Amino acid sequence: MKRWSQSDTIAAISTPIGRGAIGIVRLSGKDALSIADKIFLSKDGRKASTYKTYSVHYGWIVWHHASNTENSRHKTPACPAGRHDTGRKIIDEVLLTVMREPKSYTKEDIVEISCHSGILVLREILDLVLASGARIACPGEFTKRAFLNGRIDLCKAEAVMDIINAKTRLALESGVKQLEGFLADEVRKIRERLLEIIVVLEANIDFPEEEVGPADKKAVNKNITDAAKRINNLLNSAKHGKILREGIAAVIVGRANVGKSSLLNALLKEERAIVTPIAGTTRDAIEEILDLKGIPLKIADTAGIIEPRDLIEKEALKRTRSYFEKAELVLLVFDSSARLTREDRQLIKKAKSKTTIAVLNKSDLKAKIEEAQIKKYFSNMVRISCLQQEGLKELEEKIIQSVWRGEIGAAQEIVVTNSRQIQAFKNARDVLGRAGDSLKGNLSIEFIAEDLKLCREHLGYILGEAVEEDILDKIFSEFCIGK
Repeated sequence: MKRWSQSDTIAAISTPIGRGAIGIVRLSGKDALSIADKIFLSKDGRKASTYKTYSVHYGWIVWHHASNTENSRHKTPACPAGRHDTGRKIIDEVLLTVMREPKSYTKEDIVEISCHSGILVLREILDLVLASGARIACPGEFTKRAFLNGRIDLCKAEAVMDIINAKTRLALESGVKQLEGFLADEVRKIRERLLEIIVVLEANIDFPEEEVGPADKKAVNKNITDAAKRINNLLNSAKHGKILREGIAAVIVGRANVGKSSLLNALLKEERAIVTPIAGTTRDAIEEILDLKGIPLKIADTAGIIEPRDLIEKEALKRTRSYFEKAELVLLVFDSSARLTREDRQLIKKAKSKTTIAVLNKSDLKAKIEEAQIKKYFSNMVRISCLQQEGLKELEEKIIQSVWRGEIGAAQEIVVTNSRQIQAFKNARDVLGRAGDSLKGNLSIEFIAEDLKLCREHLGYILGEAVEEDILDKIFSEFCIGK
């Protein structure tokens, strides 16, 4: 990947491309204001470079013939009163926002041009900005500059991406907490505790005549134990962080005509899947994302085909199996008004190795199903009626309990959300454990001090200290252009 230069002024469209009320073109860098001077015609006649920080100004983005002859094919729109100039063409009526360094998102001069949203007008303005001296920003480059300029640490930078990608309220709250610095503050506290231990050990190394006494060893061991506990608590939050970040893959399975599509519609509270009394109506998997009390549930309704009769059903069965294999949660639906069939028993055998909730649909009809047979394999069972909208709240609670395993993980203030952080915490924990073993084994304090320093390095990596350039490139490449 091409290395990014911070000496350039960068620009990008920061809002989704398409029709809308407002679109924004953002600039950041030392030439942002001088570029704005070239293209912004203010109503008050002042240049953008004279404006105070955190100020918004009304005017027009204009194109000048003299410096942009290649665009001479454009027709000249009507100019504002008192602004007519045959050597100038107006692209759009805008609001221009100025944010001067160092108190801006990137700690550089930032200019944001709020215009009418539309593919043509946004691209016209961006092209004009680029022709005036800026270059197009790489994905995530605005946030990378904020990190490199010391405005945010890497935890907060990654939190920005979590906020952008949040699919539920809990995921959003988790991202906001990380952006506020909850995780970074906890990491810094652990590193400070480790530094206290290192200072004691280094003093003994420098002055060997002063031996480490029992009281000092006890204090060192206490600090190591405390740091290890804090790291383990953060690692224990990783499962919840992964759920909030990526969601849970769930699949609705069952033989034909047991009410799988009805269940999907009931959970979504909308008519997403076609429902008919005809068996086999669903011939392909339908996937949706459901916000279930903060849990992003990626739920798929699959075809109820056990033995395919044609090529279409063969492909449908193949996709059903694929969803089933990837699923972290299975909702196995039965028709409670009928006895278990051979197809039901086949599905029970396949689902018993998964985290499964047995869903007995059509509870409004007389029960004929052998519940005892189902309870042999699945401790989680719930009776519902999609037709009467009964039992759905209980099903939702069982899903939540299955996901959180009875823990109140969703309420944690500090949640580790990505694999980079998880690996760094694991490395820190392992090195810290080795230091603790060395202390108990009365090994040389030099070894203990070196392990504690290495532990601090692993924790510093979480904050973005000494992170390789290619790792940073990978992290920020996942951002959208303009952020």
